[in-house]
Amino acid sequence: MDKEELKRRTKCFALAVIRFVESLPRSRTSEVIRRQLLRSGTSVGANYRAACRAKSTADFISKMGTVEEEADESAYWMELLTEAQIVEPDKVEPLTREANELVAITVSSIRTAKNRG
Repeated sequence: MDKEELKRRTKCFALAVIRFVESLPRSRTSEVIRRQLLRSGTSVGANYRAACRAKSTADFISKMGTVEEEADESAYWMELLTEAQIVEPDKVEPLTREANELVAITVSSIRTAKNRG
């Protein structure tokens, strides 16, 4: 996957997270998780863009580590929403799958950069 395709995917992920959190029911619990998911889900793409501008391999690896953490955290918040029965699993499954795929892509990119560096 090339850099531009991953930029597009991470931005689409952020937009999907925005739409999803706007559909969550209004309750104290969902409000807390909504803020957390909105922050982590939208930061995946922002941090990936920063990684694309890295000044060194070590800087790239560090920034991609943040991308990995934010995508994984997003998956965590979505799991909580499902397990707390705030949303139906089928409503969040495609978004959770994409978060997990972004984690896998990021881990692979970090591994490749470490082997080159």
